[in-house]
Formats: sequence, structure tokens, C-alpha cells
Amino acid sequence: MKKIIITADIKALIDKEESFLKRADMQIFTSASNEEVLHIHKTEKADLIIARLDDPEMGGDVLCSLVRDDPEMLRVSIIMVCSAKKPAVQEKSWCKANVLITEPVIMPVLFEKAHSLLSIAQREFFRSPIIVKVKGEQKTGAFFCLSENISASGMLFGTDKILGCGDSILCSFVLPNSTRILTEAEIVRVVKKMGDIDTNKYGMRFLNIEVDYKSAIELFVQEIMHEKH
Repeated sequence: MKKIIITADIKALIDKEESFLKRADMQIFTSASNEEVLHIHKTEKADLIIARLDDPEMGGDVLCSLVRDDPEMLRVSIIMVCSAKKPAVQEKSWCKANVLITEPVIMPVLFEKAHSLLSIAQREFFRSPIIVKVKGEQKTGAFFCLSENISASGMLFGTDKILGCGDSILCSFVLPNSTRILTEAEIVRVVKKMGDIDTNKYGMRFLNIEVDYKSAIELFVQEIMHEKH
């Protein structure tokens, strides 16, 4: 059962369409405001939040910060909807959400993003800076990006850099227990950004990862699973 919190006006749009969100294994909570979203999430520990960036009672950037800064609430995917004409969009561009969608909302895009975020079933939330270097790339050196989810076999991360499936990379990051991981990887999935505010998402598969590193990641994921249950 997947738990999803959706603000009422967006829920009204979703209800007009046929989508996977109407399946029996989707438990939908409707909220009147972002403040109520936060209250519901504290109790239910949702898998996905779909809310508004420009809520008058609590801005979406504030909601995201409160969720991401709380160790008991941070393991949730967030989609923010905002007006494309609002200047503040640029100032609140990332706001710690996974996806930001501008109005008018294209429902197939919203459904695709929601499905993609909910389908990462075997990976646990992991937000940490990582250093990536494309092997054989002469023009671009190492660059920083932000990881989003991790498993013992790979990781999802976001960056504005243009990468392609099959690219070989070197990546370095630190687990919460201070274990530094350095390994080769291959890009196996590309999700192109939907607008100027979003970033490209890339799924990497670890290659020839050392046994100790793999064990450390598996232990980290097991600890997260234990905390959730």
C-alpha cells in the first residue's frame, strides 16, 4: 500500500482523469493546505506528497524544508506545483522537492512523475553530495551533484550535466556512518528534466564495487528499513 498526500485543488484535477492513482493499493489523503499536509505526513509517513509551492498559509519551500530537516519525515518524494508566471519560482527553484511542475498542469506528465517516484521500491531515500567524473571525458572534470536514492546495486542522482546511457563514470560519496565509497559505475537510466527548474535524473549501476563498500551500503539500507518498520 502506497500512501499519497495531495492538496484538494490538485486532487480535484486528478479525479477527472483515469490513472494508476485510483488503484486499490493507493491510499490517498486529501489536505486543505500545506500545513495540513505536514500534519498528515507526521502521522502517516507518506510515500509521496503532491502540493502547491505558493500555498498562502505555508509556502511549499517551507514545507519541504521542514520535511527534509526532520529525520522521521524526510523519506518521502515530493512534487510541487506552481504558477509559471510567478517570479518567486526562480527564487524557490529547487526547494528540496524531487519535481517541480508549472501550471497549467499536464496531467500525463504529473502521472508519469508520480509513478516514477513511487516505483523506486527497493531503494531508500539518501540525499548527499557526490562527486562524479565521466571516464574518458576530456573537456569536463569532476563535478558535484546530489544523490536521491541508493541500493547496493546503484544510485539515482540529479545534475544539469548532460550524460547518456552507457557512460562510464567514477563516483565518490559518504554514507551517514562516515564510510566513504569510491567506485566505478555506468549510467543505465536517463530522465530528462521537464523544465528550467528541474534537473536531469540519472540512474547509475555500480561496477566491480568492493565487497566492503557493498556491505556498508547494504547495512545502511537495512538500518533504514528497520527504522521504517
